[in-house]
Amino acid sequence: MLAFIRGQVEYKDEEAVVLENGGIGYRMRVPQHILQESRVGEEKMLHTHMYVREDEISLYGFASRRELETFETLISISGIGPKAALALLSTLTVEDLYYAVFSEDVKSITRTPGIGPKGAKRLIMELKDKLDMEEIASEDFGSQEKRSGEEEASADHGSSLNDAAAALIALGYSGTEAWKAVRAVPGGDGMDVEQLLKEALKHMM
Repeated sequence: MLAFIRGQVEYKDEEAVVLENGGIGYRMRVPQHILQESRVGEEKMLHTHMYVREDEISLYGFASRRELETFETLISISGIGPKAALALLSTLTVEDLYYAVFSEDVKSITRTPGIGPKGAKRLIMELKDKLDMEEIASEDFGSQEKRSGEEEASADHGSSLNDAAAALIALGYSGTEAWKAVRAVPGGDGMDVEQLLKEALKHMM
């Protein structure tokens, strides 16, 4: 099993990049953000998933282990194949997908081509059982590396986040937008709901 491949970007097309390593070119289908960031001639490392079926063997590449793990979680859901999973991760970041599932934000998920409201609701239900929703409450959610020496968010802070996000949703923002905004407030862990809401609104403006 290939865990990752590090190599030089030889070329890319509309859905894949080719990394050269040891004289071998590995073609990997990747999310759109990787395609956009990749430059021919640069060195890149991608975490890989090999998809094997009777009529197909394909490699998929991802920027982080979290992104790879999310892809593997998505394809474990009945009716979600690698193409649909890749489309989701091309439309939403891993962080946005977690927020969308946590806040049951159907609208954000239906931005993915081929996924309608009914499919989005089913996906949210399935992912709530498979994704670790407690990660959203952790201070380092969204980063690739754990930051040492940080304390976990307090119960009061979690309650403030919930209330502030709920207020933003009531004002018409999507669940994903609301959660990203309240989490982006600098020093938000020391604020009450009213302060947090004001600062989150400033951030969104």
